[in-house]
Amino acid sequence: MEGLIKGLADVAFGGDERRGGDDDRDERPRSTWANVVSGEDDDQNRAGGSVPSSHGRLQNPEENQWEKKGERMSTRHSHKEENEYAAQVTDQQDSSESQKEDNDGWETVGKKKPARQSHKVKKEQWQGYKCPASEQQYSDDVETHGDLEPSQLELSGLSEACNKLWELDSNRLVPGNDYQIDCGDGKRVHERSDMAEGLLFSWVSDEVFRKPTFARFCSLLDNYNPHEGYKEVVTEEERQEQAAFIEEISRTAIIKYLHKYLVLKDVAPGSYQEFKRMLTSLWFDLYGRGGTSGSSSAFEHVFVGEIKQCGGEQVSGFHNWLQFYLEEAKGSVDYQGYIFPRRRGEIPDSETQLLTIQFEWNGVLKSVSSTLVGVSPEFELALYTMCFFMGREDNHIQLGPYSVNVKCYRLGNNRIGSAFPIAES
Repeated sequence: MEGLIKGLADVAFGGDERRGGDDDRDERPRSTWANVVSGEDDDQNRAGGSVPSSHGRLQNPEENQWEKKGERMSTRHSHKEENEYAAQVTDQQDSSESQKEDNDGWETVGKKKPARQSHKVKKEQWQGYKCPASEQQYSDDVETHGDLEPSQLELSGLSEACNKLWELDSNRLVPGNDYQIDCGDGKRVHERSDMAEGLLFSWVSDEVFRKPTFARFCSLLDNYNPHEGYKEVVTEEERQEQAAFIEEISRTAIIKYLHKYLVLKDVAPGSYQEFKRMLTSLWFDLYGRGGTSGSSSAFEHVFVGEIKQCGGEQVSGFHNWLQFYLEEAKGSVDYQGYIFPRRRGEIPDSETQLLTIQFEWNGVLKSVSSTLVGVSPEFELALYTMCFFMGREDNHIQLGPYSVNVKCYRLGNNRIGSAFPIAES
């Protein structure tokens, strides 16, 4: 009897702790970078020889970084995008003990919504995009009006030029009319509970996928191996899809404005045909990432997304809402809630078109990610192209009602390593 009582006491007072330790070890490989930026791994980093960065967070001196303009850095471990972004978001969330107890006034609701059935997307018309680009039919060229000529104000300020792109996006969707989202409940970056069992997208109108630039963009998304470090094989049909997509978006006002702007800035060639070739090269030419040459491209990283294998699996890139919708529709994405905004009263709703969210893709966590919802493919490509050529790593701009910092990382001087929006207050 004495032994039985002792055994029960051990279970009551010690068993949970032992099990908790095992759970922590199981969780760590998936969320290491998020733990670091939220300060949970500071003690371990100090013990491992980490040094403080200029932003006040700990950084491993061996950590490889993106290449910036004018300086060359290794790209074997391109963790900077996630680390810096998550650090910025985490810093905005006060980590005092009192706020750990009350979540800064936010209520973390544990109640889960029932999962909704995934919806199917019609893709039959996409097969026609594999024909030679010269044999395909395209939309009519938009008429060139005076409003496509960059003003002196726009030429002197990147924010004004980017906002002009926003104004020219006639294909931008209308929340509630073209699609519906359900943001679910909010959470902090380091929290692992799923606060939105249901889908982010309640529905997207079939008419959206009949829009030429949207349909051609979506047809490109399945051309890539999402695992970083695997050499991409580009078929002739895929090259034709790329050329047809660039040809389609080049008929829109946004791309015509972008060309005029970059020509006046002595960045782009005056010939529109040469300019289209420049865009194709910038976004689709393959380069090395994860230690393998020809394994990535700007288009794949920014819009499709990649899964890093080095140091534990992580989702890298994946900043496009259409890719999110299509992957969610087939069950590959698990939306887990929005990240609490820095100010109360600014929680996202079904009308919000700049979201900061958390999700899993193919079972791999993306702790924090920002995306512009409902914008056209030509808008995003033009926005990031303009920031790449005319901006810096941080580009503080205005897009309609949204104050945004467009982060733009370079690989060398002529390649886009990553580009994505961050909501600012």
